[in-house]
Amino acid sequence: MNDIPSYSNWFRSRRLLAAAAAGLLCVASLPAAASAADAEPAAVQALIRQGSGTDSRLSTFYRARGYRPLWVKSDSLASEARTFVRALRGTGFPAAANLDAAVAAARGGAPAALADAELRLTQALLAFVDDVPNVNVGMNYIDEELEPRSERRGPTSISSLRDVDDLIEGLDRGNPVYVQLRHALAAYRQRWGSLPQVRIPGGPALRVGARGSRVQALRRRLGLPASGTFDPQVAEILKSFQRAHGLPDDGIAGTGTIAALNRGPAHYERLLEANLARARALPENPGRRFILVDAAAARLWMYENGRPVDSMRVIVGKSSEQTPMMAALIRYAALNPYWNIPPDLARVRAVNVQRQGPSYLQREQYEVLSDWSENAVVLHPSQVDWAAVAAGRQQLRMRQLPGPRNMMGEIKLMMPNHLGIYLHDTPDRELFNRSDRWLSSGCVRLEDAWRLSRWLFGRDIGPTSGEPEEEVKLRRLVPVFITYLTVAPSEGGLEFRDDIYNRDRSLLAQLDRGSARFASTE
Repeated sequence: MNDIPSYSNWFRSRRLLAAAAAGLLCVASLPAAASAADAEPAAVQALIRQGSGTDSRLSTFYRARGYRPLWVKSDSLASEARTFVRALRGTGFPAAANLDAAVAAARGGAPAALADAELRLTQALLAFVDDVPNVNVGMNYIDEELEPRSERRGPTSISSLRDVDDLIEGLDRGNPVYVQLRHALAAYRQRWGSLPQVRIPGGPALRVGARGSRVQALRRRLGLPASGTFDPQVAEILKSFQRAHGLPDDGIAGTGTIAALNRGPAHYERLLEANLARARALPENPGRRFILVDAAAARLWMYENGRPVDSMRVIVGKSSEQTPMMAALIRYAALNPYWNIPPDLARVRAVNVQRQGPSYLQREQYEVLSDWSENAVVLHPSQVDWAAVAAGRQQLRMRQLPGPRNMMGEIKLMMPNHLGIYLHDTPDRELFNRSDRWLSSGCVRLEDAWRLSRWLFGRDIGPTSGEPEEEVKLRRLVPVFITYLTVAPSEGGLEFRDDIYNRDRSLLAQLDRGSARFASTE
């Protein structure tokens, strides 16, 4: 914290289908578009009319242009076509190899090949500028100004392009998380996507010095000649594979490594594409300063000018009480906060009151209130039907008073939302030393809440009155994005994480339902 798309229907947005033809006509300002002086072959134009009729996007686009080519000049492709393909490949956009083949075939100048390259290039262009998957990744936009806009992806963005250089510059736009992940996908495809898909039989771990048929299969899988032993070269390539797939890089082909090799790159590319969809749920311009919480990593980053400047461990929701994906604005800090106990936990506390008596409430610094309104009054324990609360027949508002035992610690960072999620301090410091930090009831516990508050406010803040819930307003609101990335770039390559919340399967199913290989349009 990188060839036409493998999920072409990913890109079928209603925004493009509803676009005005006039907006698409403006693409003619690109240098690759033929001018009136160009003698465009009638055969190419006729083939464009025929070929675009099976794709509503292409049909809309070319009908608005009178079926004039965008990429063909006279009897050859414009140089901008090759520039576009190179730039597209660099962004990690799927299936650039399909374009390479079409562009190469068009060099002979045959009308059919030129028309085929023309249509493929334009389909890639339209797909890229509208590349938001039409899937629900589960993001909750609490503050509507944080919802991604379609400024770059709509037809009006194409019409505003001054030239092909402007287009190519725009290919790499996006929020920092999305751009980094897209480049990681490109690097992954280039390094691991084209290796032979040879299945390695199960068996004992393979290491330097091993030989036999399983080693031969391993060598072929890693792109080496089959003949030979498990030599140091195999070990080094295997270490690279392990680093790229989030595995311990010990150079030993154990059960986990062989399983990853046998899954093949398509499995991992699909995970990358699913996480690209999640990253795309963040706005293209998330702000000069913002906070990113990744629930899958149980970690928080502070970003300035598109780069992380600090990071800390966090504790997030357990699998049964998941931290939701959300985008909200931090508006103020609450010092000496109450802990408003979730109803399910209040039920557990009610059982303890039944067993230990009202003294339990005093010992734990709990109080009960009449309701959830601002005018709620504190109730005496005798006014509560504890058996009904313990049995779940009645809900109860219960909170813990500020103090050293309060589960909110000394400070909460508030982004008001209907989900009841916020960032907060905690007295349980030892929990941050655990690798499994999916322990909360949904809120985000901070390893160092005061360090984060200093970054937010630019100064130390502290209580002045000693009263509960003292508010300190944030002069400039700061976005916080809570996401869930089961694949993310890392210094060593990629980090593939456990799907703690079991969200990947449903997201991949959404992508699969809308997917159609571009090759199927041939």
